Amino acid sequence: MRLHYTLPALTDLSAILDYIAAPSPQGAKRVQARIQAIIGLLMLHPHIGTRTDNPVIGRLSTPPYPYCPLPDSTSRDATQSTP
Repeated sequence: MRLHYTLPALTDLSAILDYIAAPSPQGAKRVQARIQAIIGLLMLHPHIGTRTDNPVIGRLSTPPYPYCPLPDSTSRDATQSTP
């Protein structure tokens, strides 16, 4: 599986982490670590999560945080780009 980050997704992720880091740098680190852990899980199990209206895009939550990576299940290459 190959994971691609769109520019808007990277911008959103950066804004989320900056917003959290302002009052809580440790909180931002925890959220970033959780998102990375969920994405790592996605890389191992590319079909986890729930389907969306687009058959090649899924939704994966990052409990306890309200952020959702949207995996594209069309590619099977085991590489990953990181934010």
